[in-house]
This record gives sequence, C-alpha cells and structure tokens, in this order.
Amino acid sequence: MIRAAVLPAVGSPLEITGIELPAPGPGQVRVRLAAAGVCHSDLSLTDGTMRVPVPAVLGHEGAGTVVSVGEGVTHVAPGDGVVLNWAPSCGGCHPCSLGEVWLCANALAGTANVHARTEDGTELHPGLNVAAFAEETVVAANCVLPVPDGVPLTDAALLGCAVLTGWGAVHHSARVREGETVAVFGVGGVGLATLQAARIAGASTIVAVDVSPEKEALARAAGATEYVVASATTAKDIRQLTGGQGVDVAVECVGRAVTIRTAWESTRRGGRTTVVGIGGKDQQVTFNALEIFHWGRTLAGCVYGNSNPAEDLPVLAAHVRAGRLDLGALVTERITLDGIPGAFENMLAGKGGRALVVF
Repeated sequence: MIRAAVLPAVGSPLEITGIELPAPGPGQVRVRLAAAGVCHSDLSLTDGTMRVPVPAVLGHEGAGTVVSVGEGVTHVAPGDGVVLNWAPSCGGCHPCSLGEVWLCANALAGTANVHARTEDGTELHPGLNVAAFAEETVVAANCVLPVPDGVPLTDAALLGCAVLTGWGAVHHSARVREGETVAVFGVGGVGLATLQAARIAGASTIVAVDVSPEKEALARAAGATEYVVASATTAKDIRQLTGGQGVDVAVECVGRAVTIRTAWESTRRGGRTTVVGIGGKDQQVTFNALEIFHWGRTLAGCVYGNSNPAEDLPVLAAHVRAGRLDLGALVTERITLDGIPGAFENMLAGKGGRALVVF
C-alpha cells in the first residue's frame, strides 16, 4: 500500500488515502516519486472543466526514480531518474504523422485504464495518465523520459508541465524573436516559466500581468521588466508601456474570457496572442468581423506548449546547466501530499507560484 491523492468524483474534495498499486506489466514502469508539481490542470479535473474517468489518482507533473520495469522496457532501468510525460504521443494518428505530437489523438487514452485500487477494492484511474500525486506510480513506458544530466531530480518535476508549456508557448507557438515585446497574463507556475522563456528568447520589454500586487517581485525575478496589476485599463496600460503600440506577443496563462480578450487587445496591429490557459465551456470570447480585419492580429491555442518533450528536454537542460533557466524560482511552496488541498485553495485565491509536493 502507498499513499496517494484520490479524486472520488467530480466536485468532491480530494482524499489522501492508501491505495494498492500493482507490479508493472509488459511495457510499463514503476516509479518512486521524488516530487510532483500542483498545476491548475489538476484543479480543472476536480471541478469538471477537464473530463477524465473517475475516481482517479491526480497529479501529472512529476519526476522520480525507476523502481522496476516490465517486459520489453529497455530505454530506462531501475535506479534511473525520470521525468513523467502526461501526454505521450502514439506516433500513428494523423497529428503525429504531421509531427504535431502535442495534438496526439490518443494521448489521454491511458486515463481509461484501471491504475490501482483502494483498500476496499474500488478501481482507480490515472487522472492524466501518470498519477503523480502518490508515493509511487506505474505508467506506460512512453510516459517516462530520462532526466537530463545536470538537472536535480526534485526540480526536474517542473519540466513535466509548467516549464515545457511556458517554454513552448514562447518558442514554438508565439515564436518570440530577439528584441520583441511580450506580455504574460497570469503569474503562476506556467506564467513564471513563460517569463523566463521570454527573457531567454531576448525579448526587450516583458510585461507581467496579474490580479495580485504581491506577485511583482516573483515576476521581476523571472524576467519581467514591467508589472501591471490587472484592471479594466490593462490593455491601455500595456500600450502606454510600449510607445502606444501594444506588445508584439501576448501569452495568456489564465483561461478566462476576459483575460483572453484583454491579451488580444494588448497586442499591436499584427500582433500575436497565444492562449495557454484552460478555460471552461462557459467562457465565451467574442470579436466583431471588422476588428479582426482591421487589427490583423493572430489568436492561437497552445497545447502543452506545442512541445515535443523528447526533443525539448535536452534544450531546457542546457539552459538549466548554463544558469539561464532557474527551475527552483518557480516554486513558492514545498509541501507534502497532505498539503495539496491547501495548494488548490491558494490557486483559487491567486496566491503564489508553483506548489511542489516533495516526497
């Protein structure tokens, strides 16, 4: 028996409880978790914004050490440090055939599997494939990638979602060029990673936007050159900071209609807005036909940073080793499994950056 954070049903509070985890079968890997990040996507599973089979063990951003492997697994071995990849590509669907592995049609097929059982025999699913809110997990072999050299195992957990998403939003989706101006909406874990990515890309002015004045120091440490407390005049404030033009690129990390609309309005004519935040179906964003023509702006969705983890992790590791990317700076709270409900409350209240469960 191991301890894990279980979502009994959509809308129910998490339960920190014992579960029975099976040995790895063919093509599977058992991992002892070193750390797991608490992401807003986990919160979106609890309230039904994102739908997966329940009851489920949550957690999708993690890293740990391989305990054992099933038949046919050769790319990792017991004792290896690994990063969990919650959205593995199948390699055979249409998006994968186009090289767009982040849009894999079968990436979340594993969520329907039976992952573990509670003490009374109730079947549990892996929330987003990897069930990282647990002392140990068993995952498909394509859900683990070796931790790159020079990246501490605990910090490596952040590579599994926040950093890949923020990095990809800047470098793959928005394709920020040196000297361009950037605004980042939402200074949580992903937002902080996005700010660092914009700095690494060589952006000139980097504007961080958040509802909380208390996050300014965090944002500036990550690379923000300006800080705006969100209000009804946010778009106007950003234009004033950029010579009246607006930024070249806006990255929205919140997932709310009003924030998406404001991010779009904050870009210059011909500017680019990338939406990372996951919003609900009730969040409707509206535009009129004339403004779309006149402003010539681009609005794009961004899934998992449009990243290919196998290719991007070595690149990110190089930045970590060179001191350009500070993974620890994303973390504002280190907690145990029992602290996850409190971390959810902080996210809802807009407090802090990334909470990291350390085992």
